[in-house]
Amino acid sequence: MGILLYNSLTGKKEPLLTLEPGKVRFYACGPTVYHFFHLGNARMFVVFDTIRRYLEYRGYEVRFVQNFTDIDDRIIQRAHELGISPRELAEENIRYYFEDAGKLFIRRATVHPRVTECVDDIIRFIQDLVDRGHAYERNGSVYFDTSSFPEYGKLSHQSPEDMRAGYRIEVQDEKDDPADFALWKAAKPGEEWWPSPWGPGRPGWHIECSVMNYLYLGEQIDIHAGGRDLIFPHHENEIAQSEAHSGKTFARYWLHNGTLNINGEKMSKSTGNFIMARDLLARRDPRAVRFFLLSAHYRNPLNYTEEALDQAEQALARIDRLIRDLEHRAEALKAMRGALDRAEEVPSDAARSDVEQIRRAFIQAMDDDFNTADGMAAIFDGVRLVNTRLEDGGVNLGDLRLYRDLFVELLGVLGIPKKDEARLEDEIERLIAERAEARKRRDFARADEIRDQLRHRGIVLEDTPYGTRWSYES
Repeated sequence: MGILLYNSLTGKKEPLLTLEPGKVRFYACGPTVYHFFHLGNARMFVVFDTIRRYLEYRGYEVRFVQNFTDIDDRIIQRAHELGISPRELAEENIRYYFEDAGKLFIRRATVHPRVTECVDDIIRFIQDLVDRGHAYERNGSVYFDTSSFPEYGKLSHQSPEDMRAGYRIEVQDEKDDPADFALWKAAKPGEEWWPSPWGPGRPGWHIECSVMNYLYLGEQIDIHAGGRDLIFPHHENEIAQSEAHSGKTFARYWLHNGTLNINGEKMSKSTGNFIMARDLLARRDPRAVRFFLLSAHYRNPLNYTEEALDQAEQALARIDRLIRDLEHRAEALKAMRGALDRAEEVPSDAARSDVEQIRRAFIQAMDDDFNTADGMAAIFDGVRLVNTRLEDGGVNLGDLRLYRDLFVELLGVLGIPKKDEARLEDEIERLIAERAEARKRRDFARADEIRDQLRHRGIVLEDTPYGTRWSYES
């Protein structure tokens, strides 16, 4: 049957049918880089990184785009508080994002576009909407006319009247309708601005994702993803402006992850019920943090407690122990028997059957709307089965290797590296960060030394406008 996805737009599970056979155009909303990202953000980033990995595991070629909002009211306000420019603050926090995301084994997107790199394209996009009668200018700002898009509200399943009732009417609101939203904001004193046909200003929040999709994935995409809190107004507004611009369906599938609570309560800065991912990663095993973030189905709420993370560490340790046991037994078997009969390196039919059974159960769970909780259950059923096989005896070297490779494979699909490999990846990310700092202070000798050091270990670096990527030498 293939992969089923729960589509927030239709409210039901649907089979994955892509615009191009074998290829997925996938956009996930990225961070507004005014600070470090918190644990709720981390869940979203980990979930959609895992979905991307699984699509690739199932044979799809995935073009994955995740943006950085690097100009925004919160960035401007915090930069002013710190006495630095918004650009400096954004650049610093993008670097911190890559550091923290790397510790969670989140792969870099195919492209990480930034709003400030796309302003000219945003202006052209907005002008097209004005020319087509979907937007209007007021005092140097431009607003989308929601009444010009009859399907407005189809993602959040609200009528325009219901949405309108929820808006706070301001005394001097210059919009024609409270439901209309800003595409371009006229410049305020002291803010960074760009010239435009409507005067100096900067992009509104919603328009950036429509334009970045258009630039890097095309007018139509397969999957658009983000947190549930983005359904309205952000994603609703994206649909309106994108489809008004192109006249085509914008995204075929909309995926939204559930909330993350802390000790049974909603995360809130005002109450102090809040955890920065960076702080947690400094004191807990990053593999266990990622394991915990995937321990519930992505659409369900997830509750963080220290006890829940302890349980994640213990569960992951069970898999680690089995992998280590399989490796040690294989080493001992070779040492005891010396030159092995070639037949002993060929997996038995029983082991092949076990592996096929475990892999099939995992795929069946993940094919059903990326159910990582059931996928993990399938892995632990496999752990119990293989432990039973080891207790019964009779496994050969080929069996041991086959079982070991299976668990490494399935953990890898979830983005959880083998324990010793995790330490290596953490060290690689640390060296890449050190190299970036060296280049920033123009210490090119040290930067080249780090590159050479990694190359000798089989690690290839690629410097891109969006940061440095690394891969194992083929």
